[in-house]
Amino acid sequence: NIKTMKQILSPHTLLTTLSLVAVATGDEYTHRYKKGDRVDLWVNKVGPYANPQEAYEYYTLPYCAPDTKHHPSNENGAFNALKAHSIGERLGGHALRHSGHDLVFADDKGGVLETCTTDALTEEQTALFATAANDQWFYQMYVDDLPVWGMVGEMLPDLDAAKSEKFGSDLSHLEEAVAKHALEGGKLTPYVYTKRTLVVSYNDDRIVKVDLTSDPSSLKEVKKGMALTFELDIQWAKTNTPFHSRFDRYLDHAFFKHQIHWFSIFNSFMMVLFLMGLVALILLRTLRKDYARYALNHGGRDLEMAEQHDHHGSDEEEEDVDENGKPLLDEGGRPSSGPGGRMGVEDSGWKQVHGDVFRAPKFLPLLAAILGTGWQLVTLVMGVVLFAVAGPLHGAVHEERGEVLHAILVFYSLSSIVAGYASGSYFKLYFATTPAGRSKGGAAAGGTTQWQLTMALTVLLLPTILVGILSVLNFIALCYQTIYYIPFLVLLKLFFLWVFVSVPLCILGTLLGRHAKLGGKKSDPFPCRVNAIPRPIPDDIQWYGVPANLIPFAGLLSFGSIFIELYYILTSLWNYKFYHVYGFLLGVYAILCLVVCMTTVIVVYFCLNSENYLWQWTAFYSGSSTALYVFLYSIYYFVFKTSMNGLVQTSFYFGYMLLISLGVGTLCGTLGHWAANKFVRTIFQNVKVD
Repeated sequence: NIKTMKQILSPHTLLTTLSLVAVATGDEYTHRYKKGDRVDLWVNKVGPYANPQEAYEYYTLPYCAPDTKHHPSNENGAFNALKAHSIGERLGGHALRHSGHDLVFADDKGGVLETCTTDALTEEQTALFATAANDQWFYQMYVDDLPVWGMVGEMLPDLDAAKSEKFGSDLSHLEEAVAKHALEGGKLTPYVYTKRTLVVSYNDDRIVKVDLTSDPSSLKEVKKGMALTFELDIQWAKTNTPFHSRFDRYLDHAFFKHQIHWFSIFNSFMMVLFLMGLVALILLRTLRKDYARYALNHGGRDLEMAEQHDHHGSDEEEEDVDENGKPLLDEGGRPSSGPGGRMGVEDSGWKQVHGDVFRAPKFLPLLAAILGTGWQLVTLVMGVVLFAVAGPLHGAVHEERGEVLHAILVFYSLSSIVAGYASGSYFKLYFATTPAGRSKGGAAAGGTTQWQLTMALTVLLLPTILVGILSVLNFIALCYQTIYYIPFLVLLKLFFLWVFVSVPLCILGTLLGRHAKLGGKKSDPFPCRVNAIPRPIPDDIQWYGVPANLIPFAGLLSFGSIFIELYYILTSLWNYKFYHVYGFLLGVYAILCLVVCMTTVIVVYFCLNSENYLWQWTAFYSGSSTALYVFLYSIYYFVFKTSMNGLVQTSFYFGYMLLISLGVGTLCGTLGHWAANKFVRTIFQNVKVD
């Protein structure tokens, strides 16, 4: 409300916030304290357990301010002061505010009990607590960057039920009690926990463990006009647990390092071996036969031409052609034997399209921009994964709020030069084969326009999609007043980062790609010349030569190599688990790259063998079809693996999964196109062409 906003934006509150930052710099960031130092207890969010993104600020619920020196009535109170956050923290939905509780490091008084009493609950406040208990809301707090969780309340038939049930602490809350009472048909009443115990364990001058438990006997029924007294019992305990392992208790090793996880890696590796064998079969056997057949054909033709040259003018040797110059046919309708008894061999299969295989694809600027964006994503993912794998050197990324998002922003900005170079060099490579590139006037006039279009698409393509989807999600978050709303200042910082870092690097990369030497020592960058007139593509081909029939199978194989790892990633994103097995992720990423490359090579070979030379978009679609299966799997995960509900959570889930799917598709499509390009160049370099 307006009163709260005035309180937050007042000069006194701002000065208090700055003083908290100064204090935190000496303690929270170094994680070292001396006896008697103040330790801040931060409250982060509160919301339904089933909906991670439907989170609100802690004091959205009518909790009272603790009766300490930080109480709003005191002049130097820090109650509800906002903590300084990085861009990554705000994007990750963190909005830490001071709880108002007064913690003193290594306090040996045997426990400090801090209390406060609310005013008489209004009807609106009563409804808020009732909703929190009914929808199983939980809250999150931080002490020295260690998170703790607790449930707001319970839905029970009476207080006697509270005494008979054993409720779990933190996020191990048991839902069986509510389900059992619901089956019995009893009327459930909202109750709120009013007493919590915070036990902070420390080793020497460092905090290594924080536990928060709620006392079931403190459950109070929520009624209009009733005042609630909340208590927080703060206790300190010594421990021998080393500081470097203090975060291990949050990592679910039994879940992430399960045998199924190891089996999935082995299964994906075996798939890679199978596909490598299949590609080797194509390259070593099928292509070898093709080369032998084409060599025999050219050898025979060369010998015939030599013999005709030696006997030129002689009436003894005549060509086996009719008066129109067409080959004579034998009784079986086949070409008759030429000189020396050799049978004519006609080119067939992929060699037939040697004059068109390096023709520029349709919508060249768009494909160049997409491939540039794809290489940017390849670089981005590899950089972030390697940064996470190197966690022991600079600090584990899962221990710092917003660390991964911050790394993504940095790598995205710096890798913009890769996007520009990849799109610029690709456009330059194929523009010479377009009608505008062949004509001198067209190359000068139309080429400039096409270059500008390619550069603009590379700069704007990915940011436009991101801004479009995130704007809708941000509007929904703002309407519902969740903490996942991105503030204006953060949006302004992101805009400046894009304008002053990403865009200049992308333009610079495009210029470098435009002036890059792509043909090496040869003036022609392609092993075969491109014909001026396109060759017609046959219509009567087998089903395995139709790209639309092969592309779904390629995507299915690629998805099959990652879907188990995808389950672990989605569980980390949507189910409160800390993903920390980045070695697994690096291995799966490498396997995905290999599978995408090999499946795309197989698809392109079958298409070329059917004399379909439009392989560029086919190769991209072959790899990017993985995105379709990723999004379909996300729908399955949403329906069967979660209990998410409501507009906010559903919008955030499918909005983010759409972005992830588009990113995966662009990345895999780019890798597939790269592998197909290498394959096509290799096979046509080793063929003698007329």
